[in-house]
Amino acid sequence: MKKGLFFVLLCAVWLATPAHAQKFGYVDTEFVFSKMPEYQKALGEIDKFTDKWSKDIQDKYVEIEKLQKTYQAEEILLTDDMKRDRQRALSEKEREAREYNNKVFGYEGLLFQKKKELMKAPMELVQRAIDKVAVQKKLDFMFDKASDFVMLYTNPRHDYTDYVMEELGLDAASTKAAAGSTPAPKTTAGATPATNATTKPK
Repeated sequence: MKKGLFFVLLCAVWLATPAHAQKFGYVDTEFVFSKMPEYQKALGEIDKFTDKWSKDIQDKYVEIEKLQKTYQAEEILLTDDMKRDRQRALSEKEREAREYNNKVFGYEGLLFQKKKELMKAPMELVQRAIDKVAVQKKLDFMFDKASDFVMLYTNPRHDYTDYVMEELGLDAASTKAAAGSTPAPKTTAGATPATNATTKPK
């Protein structure tokens, strides 16, 4: 719904503005983020929290499994009241494990909040760099090639990724050379990768 509304508004602005006055560009934020030390550090922190919470949940289920095996081994010796108490305790442990799992990995859970917190700084850095480049180059529109707003074709002359990387203090030339030996960021079929640009737009 939001994408559709954005597209309608974009078309309205585009039609209302003389074609010769429009200037636009795009940035491959996926590539930019992949070269940012701040972003990589945030990813490392997120992985640590994910591993810790996953282990906590695994430990809970290991404890439940032990309790179940103990109960099965002793069941024949227990009275009906003792059986009900054991079963109630097991059910409570299982409920606690499910609730904790949902609290951590559920919708807008602890992991989601931690990602939001840790990614805020690098995302703000990139946004400020994009804003500055857009103002400097007098752009009317700046698109994100890595977003869900599909770009079926991109002309490298509209690629402002290098300028944004320069604003962030990243060496675009060396990082692009290095990127040749690593998996390229995902692109839409038929699109020209931003990293293939040989000259920067003015």
